[in-house]
Amino acid sequence: MLYGYNLAVVNSPAQYIKDFYNETMVERYDWIPGEELLTVFYSLTVSIFAIGGMTGALLVGRLVTKYGRKGTLVRASVLVFIGGALMGFSRRCRMPAMVIAGRFITGVHSGISLSVVPMYLGEIAPKNLRGFLSLVPSIHICVGVFIAQVLGLSELLGKEEYWPLLLSLVVFPTTVQLMLLPWFPESPRYLLIEKGNVSATNAALKWYRPKGNFQGEVDEMQEEQRSLSSVQTVSVWGLLRDRCVRWQVITIVVVNIGMQLSGIDAIWFYTNDIFKNAGIPEPHIQYTTVATGAIEVVSGMLGCFTIERLGRRPLMIGGFLFMGFCCSGITVSVILQAELPFMRYISVGCVVGIIAGFCIGPGGVPFLITAELFKQSHRPAAYTVAGCLNWLSNFTIGFVFPFLENSTGPYCYLIFCVICLGVAVYTIFVIPETKNKTFMEISQMFAAKNNIPEEELTSKAHLKMALMNGYGTLVE
Repeated sequence: MLYGYNLAVVNSPAQYIKDFYNETMVERYDWIPGEELLTVFYSLTVSIFAIGGMTGALLVGRLVTKYGRKGTLVRASVLVFIGGALMGFSRRCRMPAMVIAGRFITGVHSGISLSVVPMYLGEIAPKNLRGFLSLVPSIHICVGVFIAQVLGLSELLGKEEYWPLLLSLVVFPTTVQLMLLPWFPESPRYLLIEKGNVSATNAALKWYRPKGNFQGEVDEMQEEQRSLSSVQTVSVWGLLRDRCVRWQVITIVVVNIGMQLSGIDAIWFYTNDIFKNAGIPEPHIQYTTVATGAIEVVSGMLGCFTIERLGRRPLMIGGFLFMGFCCSGITVSVILQAELPFMRYISVGCVVGIIAGFCIGPGGVPFLITAELFKQSHRPAAYTVAGCLNWLSNFTIGFVFPFLENSTGPYCYLIFCVICLGVAVYTIFVIPETKNKTFMEISQMFAAKNNIPEEELTSKAHLKMALMNGYGTLVE
């Protein structure tokens, strides 16, 4: 939820933050910066969050191995208090650097949490709920965005004197998390497979399954532990060089970059500016933004509850095609709104369509596909690659979009349109449906593309991994 909140929270107080930067420059250096330089500073404030996220993503592997899933989340919470304090006291200290540093530190926390939370949920969930729960974090991201939009209303915290408080409110949900999370058990799979602690595993499963018979799960995890004893974990460099997963790697590159370069980050970061340029009256912009947040939550829930019924491909293809159509719609409507005033409402509808299309499929499915396309030995490296590309693309959009919009006007959305259509076409022709498929079946789907002989897929090591499904658990 904090990830979604931090994505959207800088949208409402954008002008106040720029004014703060301008005032401190005048006070400290007796120099009035130009509008373009202020845009650079604000773009850095927005996009530095993604650099922190990429840093956090690079730390996940070591942290979860050393401290566990729950332990990593508890320890990472300290970063939120540090970042929140820096942003909260930045105005009083008259230091713009504190805002930027605070955004970076909260970004590190989000980079860690965005990988560890799905991992933790997937490992504590029963097998029949694991696919559904893997998309639950995407709903919470939408809720975080919605909360930031509501609190940013001028009737609440959307006033000039309150913007540091608005940025620092992340400490309150983190406090609640610190009060509750330590009472939850560690991931049973981590305790048994990585630590070999059978008694702690039984205690954790008893806590999570108070009325169920979990001995079968213990036996399953022990068998998984034995099957993984002969499998060596692949490094990032090894993953990129392994021809057996060449098209799987290309796929996660395409879907993760496409996910961020689809234009959704531009919508989240600069919603108010987009609506202003679309001709929406100034007093109505904030309420329009909140309405889009509510639609975002509903769309996320729709995708979460339909993915196991429809599959991954329909949500990805439909989501990206609809987003591409709406991006082109924004361009057309903004160009024509001078002559046709009703076109401003078409622009708003297209923005809502982009958000809805993203939350239904492209917002969560790429994380799930990254898990399903790789075996256990390749999965950590695959998540590292996917996470870095995801956050790097996030940074690129956050920093470049204001300048892109200034130089190309409404035509900038045609770039997003091409990207969305390109990812949809790639999904149609390359990515198979992975719903209810085992690792061996998915490997055979990609074998022809990777030019892998059939006998190589059925080697002893691959047979051991063939017993495992896309979530790293053994199929009974």
